[in-house]
Amino acid sequence: MNRLDIQGIGVSEGIRIAKAYIYESSLGASCESSPEGNCIPDTSAAVHAELHKLREAKAGCAEQMEKLIEKAKEAVGEEQAGILAGHRKLLDDPAFYPKMEARIREKLESAPRAVAEVVNQVASMFEGMSNDYMKERATDIRDIGGRLLACLSPGQSQGLAGITEPVILVADDLTPSDTVQLDPALVVGFITRTGGATSHTAILARSLGIAAVVGAGDGIDGIEDGDLLVLDGSAGLCIARPEAAEAEQHRLRMQQDLERRQSLEEYTARPAVTADGTRVELAANIGSAAEAEAAVRQGADGVGLFRTEFLFMNATAMPGEEEQFRAYREAARLMEGRPVIIRTMDIGGDKELPYLQLPKETNPFLGYRAIRVGLVRQELLRTQLRAVLRASAFGAVKVMFPMISGLQEWRQARSIMTEVQGELKEEGVPFDEKMEVGIMVEIPSTAVLAGLFADEVDFFSIGTNDLVQYTVAVDRMNEHVAHLYDYFHPAVLQLIRTVIDASHKAGKWTGMCGSMAGDPLAAPLLLGLGLDEWSMEAGRLSSIKQRLEGLDRAECRDLAERILRMDTPLAVRQELEAFCSAKIPC
Repeated sequence: MNRLDIQGIGVSEGIRIAKAYIYESSLGASCESSPEGNCIPDTSAAVHAELHKLREAKAGCAEQMEKLIEKAKEAVGEEQAGILAGHRKLLDDPAFYPKMEARIREKLESAPRAVAEVVNQVASMFEGMSNDYMKERATDIRDIGGRLLACLSPGQSQGLAGITEPVILVADDLTPSDTVQLDPALVVGFITRTGGATSHTAILARSLGIAAVVGAGDGIDGIEDGDLLVLDGSAGLCIARPEAAEAEQHRLRMQQDLERRQSLEEYTARPAVTADGTRVELAANIGSAAEAEAAVRQGADGVGLFRTEFLFMNATAMPGEEEQFRAYREAARLMEGRPVIIRTMDIGGDKELPYLQLPKETNPFLGYRAIRVGLVRQELLRTQLRAVLRASAFGAVKVMFPMISGLQEWRQARSIMTEVQGELKEEGVPFDEKMEVGIMVEIPSTAVLAGLFADEVDFFSIGTNDLVQYTVAVDRMNEHVAHLYDYFHPAVLQLIRTVIDASHKAGKWTGMCGSMAGDPLAAPLLLGLGLDEWSMEAGRLSSIKQRLEGLDRAECRDLAERILRMDTPLAVRQELEAFCSAKIPC
């Protein structure tokens, strides 16, 4: 057969060459069709027997999950094992398992039928959401549901035992519990028909060091078992049956990629220091308390952005004060005195919470989201601020408000926090009374007024992802205009400079937690502009440390001045590429 190119979404970097192994998971997919034996007799004995069968299966499933969690801790660390721990919690979720028992009692359904119906119902709810992150939680639901069904019908094989040599897995989908059981020495990569960049399977693949391409669609149908595959997890490309000369070229690229990764490992334990001895503070963006541990392992100086909305998005009901407090306290504990900046929940836009029943909007990114929700539904904001303040007694916790567009919003949010501080004082609850309070700079109006804000806030954190979107009026997910989305746009750079200069004039500091902070090409520009704190995905820290090592701050200041006079993103990129090439290859 001829050579075949298959394009998908690259979610775990790396180039791998191996034979294809067609894999059919019996989990997850087992909920797609209604099991045989749908109904049971209308007798108390039959109902009791079926409930007993379901409870036994639940206990067996829980035991399996505990073993998988322990295996995951060894393979990928405590924080990623938390993904499976979340699955385990679903077994006790009032919106999940009890509904299965209710169907047996009320509809006289067999245990397998009740499981399949509830799993499909809950998973379909998530699949119907517009937010990609929430859609992909359906895979998690089907994963634990499939495992529960397997416990009801023991003896199903997962088809991994036959792998005895390095292979690239080809599958319709892989569940998180499938993925965590993969041996990276044997499964060097995988490509799936479905899946997305924010799936838990993608996160686990990165942690395991397995190259991965997902969302490849029907292209995988052209792959046959045993075909030689070249998988590029960075480009999202899979080549089936390459010519011998081409395969050799990719083997060379694979070796170069491996050497590059190994060279970055030495930077993990090092501080970020420029060629002229300037110490730079590099922090990590996290979405859960458990990810703080990974940030420490990757050499982060702190957490520059704790995206608390994921705590809410991974729940079926609003987390209470105690649950939030435990999560924030755990992050502070794991960071061992390093700063942890907690952003109040940024819900709305593309981040839906079914249990909040937010209104459907024509243009949600310009609508009811983030701090705007908190200022209207103040009980949500007050509960979160109580939890954050209580956690501040256990570490260097700071808080910041997202999507502030004017001083009135900031002052109202700050006033609510002052009231909450007063309540905690009266109750005798300890907290850091000097805890820093800042704002995200994501809206051009806030950047323009940075001089006024700087007199009142303790710090700024620039969120370039939204700042670019709102400055140049481009939806980066819209294929027709995405090419116009660029954080090197001169207008965006002017706004960034305005914010940094205003903070320094007032004796305050500015951080950045958007994707620009993790781009090595942007490093000399941000250094020259005087950015105080850089926060990024933990996996990018070593690359930025390596880039900073070859930079002189005075030279970067001159570079920034030249760039701020340029009039197109292309000119900015060309200048940065020329500058970087003279220091270290970009």
